[in-house]
Amino acid sequence: MEPLPGELCAGVPGPGSGTAAAGGLPTPGRGLVRGAGGRGRGPGPARFSSGRGLSSPAAPGSGSAAAAPPGACPPARAKGSGASRAGHRKAKGRPRGRNNPPFLPPEAEEGNIEYKLKLVNPSQYRFEHLVTQMKWRLQEGRGEAVYQIGVEDNGLLVGLSEDELKASLRTLRRMAEKVGADITVLRECNVAYDADLPRRIAEVLIRKVPDDQQFLDLRVAMLGNVDSGKSTLLGVLTQGELDNGRGRARLNLFRHLHEIQSGRTSSISFEILGFNSKGEVVNYSGSQTAEVICENASKMITFIDLAGHHKYLKTTIFGLTSYCPDFAMLVVSANTGIAGTTREHLGLAMALKLPFFIVISKADLCSKGTIERTARQLEAVLKQPGCNKVPLLVTSHHDALTAAHQFSQSASVTPIFTLSSVNGLNLDLLKVFLNVLPPLTNSKEQEELMQQLAEFQVDEIYSVPEVGTVVGGTLYSGICREGERLVVGPTDTGQFLPLSVCSIQRNRSACRVLRAGQAATLALGSFDRALLRKGMVMVSPEMQPTVSSVFEAEIVLLFHTRTVRAGFQVTVHVGNVRQTAIVELIHGKEELRTGEKAVVRFRFIKHPEYLKVGAKLLFRQGVTKGIGLVTKVIPQHSTQ
Repeated sequence: MEPLPGELCAGVPGPGSGTAAAGGLPTPGRGLVRGAGGRGRGPGPARFSSGRGLSSPAAPGSGSAAAAPPGACPPARAKGSGASRAGHRKAKGRPRGRNNPPFLPPEAEEGNIEYKLKLVNPSQYRFEHLVTQMKWRLQEGRGEAVYQIGVEDNGLLVGLSEDELKASLRTLRRMAEKVGADITVLRECNVAYDADLPRRIAEVLIRKVPDDQQFLDLRVAMLGNVDSGKSTLLGVLTQGELDNGRGRARLNLFRHLHEIQSGRTSSISFEILGFNSKGEVVNYSGSQTAEVICENASKMITFIDLAGHHKYLKTTIFGLTSYCPDFAMLVVSANTGIAGTTREHLGLAMALKLPFFIVISKADLCSKGTIERTARQLEAVLKQPGCNKVPLLVTSHHDALTAAHQFSQSASVTPIFTLSSVNGLNLDLLKVFLNVLPPLTNSKEQEELMQQLAEFQVDEIYSVPEVGTVVGGTLYSGICREGERLVVGPTDTGQFLPLSVCSIQRNRSACRVLRAGQAATLALGSFDRALLRKGMVMVSPEMQPTVSSVFEAEIVLLFHTRTVRAGFQVTVHVGNVRQTAIVELIHGKEELRTGEKAVVRFRFIKHPEYLKVGAKLLFRQGVTKGIGLVTKVIPQHSTQ
């Protein structure tokens, strides 16, 4: 029997186990189900009830994940008995009382999550040590840290009395003031095991915009079938007004007349949603400009609105490969379910190893049974062998917080939201999720990228009156400043041309310095636009870039009706490069069939491109599809 959507909630895989740990975070009044470790981003978030006692694990061999206290609703249960066994293995060797005490994974030295049992009246020396520790956690989270108060370093949820918790939060605020950070209490919940008086624990978000940045920045790509409501959802989130049911909210997002007439996105557009230090939304409501939003926001979500129709698939692939999104939002219409390009977009996210979450839209048009059927469809697809995801249905504020932490820690967790852009159902849960969602890369990786020479990928080219030629794209590595001298290429003959950066804009506001991973537009003054094209790079002259028309890649042929042989033509996507290439040679084989791997030599048919070893590659031709990695670049010639 297929599960109901409420049973989709499941935890992340436990350390060393190949199965899911029990249950997602219950709604208020439900019992606790323990969380599990992540993948190097620090320990998992607390999973506790809101005012109820904690549950104890089920007895060995029982089918349920946890037993709720009297009067509480049963928590969501994990699928299969393997999840339950994994939970029992984790519990071995831990202290037991009348009820089994709840645990989180032990605190990790790296990552942005810190456990503190109590912070009551620390000495001056201890206070300074705590401040230094907070700086480290903020650095690890690139400006964000999560503190679990009332939790021991080994993960035991002890809890504090009301007075102790208030004193600990006062100390935490003093620490945050010392480092210039802001503090937001995400949730406070009761821990009631082996105790006569209720004890409480708190989860607190610390946010500090790094000194060298204006705000924290995340990029989210919008995926989904045509007419699934992607642009309408973006319009509602960024404009602050609900839709009228006929697409009014999406009109400001369209760039072309035919998009307004057809209601279908055909190009790539960008929209911003800001959050201030307290987690409140900062958007265009109240006629605010982009500059005002950037000034007032401490965290910025940049949405990349992509096309859903199959005939614009090349535009969608270009947006995913060139704009380097951190996450993807797959929008599925509740009334049509998985249809059209939904599976194809899901496959693209999987091929690019892009973490994604799912939004079931248009809930106002459907009955509860229809929404449940769509949720069951998604569950079946996500659990297929090629996907191996653990669906986590988000139905409450607590679920949204837990989903944000676990989504960033485990590649297997996929949060699912059910919402409506017309009546506003569950829109607040999506905003809570986006506000708490941490970046995937830590500060060390960011520092390493900034130490390299500047490399800017050219994705868009404009001519702006009184400004001149303007290019848009992403700085892949290094640092770019106003007045910087770079070289751009390769041209059709493989040359690189000198130019200088006149000014920089990010999110429609002026910016003097651009850092690795940030998207922006650069004004190039009187530089001839005719010499530029999409797929070029602007690099430091010291790099001495090499270009190539011939390269080799280790590929997997995902689908083809017959066989691929030498001479077959495909459209190759590598980063911001998109060009037709010919298969020149298949090493060790004469032909390639669906599902087979091989090292293949490609040759671009038009002009040379700038490629790097290790870059992800996608290729397609009609129904033929494949993925791979560039393993060898054969230089054509080197120019400065």
